[in-house]
Amino acid sequence: MTTELPEHLADMVRFSLATGLREANVTGLCWSQVDLERKVAWIHPDQAKARRAIGVPLNNDAVCVLRRWQGRHPERVFAYAKPRKGLAPEWVPIAEANSAAWYKALKRAGIENFRWHDLRHTWASWHVQNGTPLHVLQELGGWASFAMVQRYAHLSPEHLAEHAARIETGLRTVEEIRTISGTAIKNGSGTNGQKGR
Repeated sequence: MTTELPEHLADMVRFSLATGLREANVTGLCWSQVDLERKVAWIHPDQAKARRAIGVPLNNDAVCVLRRWQGRHPERVFAYAKPRKGLAPEWVPIAEANSAAWYKALKRAGIENFRWHDLRHTWASWHVQNGTPLHVLQELGGWASFAMVQRYAHLSPEHLAEHAARIETGLRTVEEIRTISGTAIKNGSGTNGQKGR
C-alpha cells in the first residue's frame, strides 16, 4: 500500500504502524514533542483521547521516518510540498490523513474497507502476536481502560498455556508410549513383524 501513497502519507503510515498513534496525533505532531536523542515523543493531555499524557517510545522504524522529515517544516513533523510557480515548493502541515490521496491509493492497491484508524488496530495486533503483555499495550496505546485492549487478547493465547497445563493428566501419544517402552515402529512395521495399523 505504501508504494501507492505520496511520500508524506507513506511515511505517516510507517510512523503510525511503528507507534500506534491516532491520526490526529500523527498529523498534529510537532517537533517540540519529539526527542530523537532519547528516542521518545509525547502527546499532551489535551491532544489525547483519554485526556492523559502519553509517552511514546520510538523504535528504529519511527526514528528513521522522523529523521527523513527533519528540516522540512519548522514546527510540524509531517507536511507536504505544495508547488509554487517559479519558486521552491512550500512545506504545508497536513491537516488530515484520511484524504482523497489516501482513498485513491487504497483503490489502486485493491484494499477495501480500510480506515486510517485500522493502522492502530494493526499495530496493536502485531504487538500482541509478538508477545507484548496487554497491560503494556494499554500503556503504549494510551487507552484509559483495560477493557479497550481486551479485544486483542484472542490473538495471543500462548500466555494461557501455563494455566492449561495445570490440569494435564499425563496422557501420552501412541508414538511417545512406543518410544518410551522401546517398541518404536520402524518403516511402518510393528516389532512382531506385522504391518502397523
